[in-house]
Amino acid sequence: MKQSSEDFLMELLRTPSPSGMEMDIQKKWLKYVHPFADEVHTDHAGNAYATLNPKAPFKVLLAGHIDEIAFVINKIDDNGFLRFSKVGGISHKPAIGMKVTIRGKSKSLVGVIGVNAEHHGGIKDDFDYEDLYIDCGAKSKEEVEPYVQIGDLVVYKRDPEILLNNRVSGRGLDNRTGAFIVAEVCRKLAEQKPKVGVYAVSTVNEETNLGGAYFAAAGIKPSIAMACDVTFATDYPGVNTNKYGDIKLDGGPVLAKGAPIHVKVNEWLERAAAKRQINVQYELTPRSTGTDADRMRLTGQGVPVALVSLPLRYMHSPVETVSLKDINEEIDLLVEMISSLEGTEDLRPVVFEESE
Repeated sequence: MKQSSEDFLMELLRTPSPSGMEMDIQKKWLKYVHPFADEVHTDHAGNAYATLNPKAPFKVLLAGHIDEIAFVINKIDDNGFLRFSKVGGISHKPAIGMKVTIRGKSKSLVGVIGVNAEHHGGIKDDFDYEDLYIDCGAKSKEEVEPYVQIGDLVVYKRDPEILLNNRVSGRGLDNRTGAFIVAEVCRKLAEQKPKVGVYAVSTVNEETNLGGAYFAAAGIKPSIAMACDVTFATDYPGVNTNKYGDIKLDGGPVLAKGAPIHVKVNEWLERAAAKRQINVQYELTPRSTGTDADRMRLTGQGVPVALVSLPLRYMHSPVETVSLKDINEEIDLLVEMISSLEGTEDLRPVVFEESE
């Protein structure tokens, strides 16, 4: 990975992007893709687009969602402590003793999630959101109200770290890594002049309602769409691989298999992986994928979709962990697959011949 690309990835991971408040990070994404994209624009949902070969009739949509899970302020008490609930699938259990950034109406504030001292009984085993609060140093409700409103969003104050073996850890790798991947695929394809239209989209709201994906696919009307997201790695202590499958960091990108996934698109991905000698892993999505692919699939007359995922440890925690090797291989896989398309491919899984 080029140093400029890695710097961009780390900048995305440092930038708060709670679902519903993705504007700041989208500006950074757009600035990065602008030099190599044929067209760059946004839409009413807040999605950011980088397009190559926009006049081509065969359109490939790559969607990586830029939003992250978060907390939301739901009460300010008389002493200035902030109560909160969740935005997306964020657990309250890792929150104890963590630092947070409150995205206030006039400025961002740093706060800490208070923890009861062991000398006073400690944290009870069955605590929930109503037992937690944020202390931002305020002495009263009146002192904090100029900065914080009900509905303001909160993220962990947690910068990304590079671990041994080129592993990256931090908050919100789900799915700023996906938004990074689609930008890098677009950058590399720009050098190859693809025969098909390529629409790299940094989507919003995946963690809460999948609305960004719907806007993107409904507007573009793609021939095919691929969601670039993360999936559960199972290669760490305590995970039942008999139940959850065997997905490893450094094992390569993960292809989904199941009813929502288009057979031909997956075959093209597998062919590209074989050509580039990239190992792929598999996950099962028999009913739905739980990603942007689900919403893109059901737009317009229906869109053939695939899901290409990055193995990720510790999903929806402040210490999500991925491998840079897997990121690079997913980028190479998608570049190879898209560059091989002629734009005349028949997407029908079944073709009827009268002679049969």
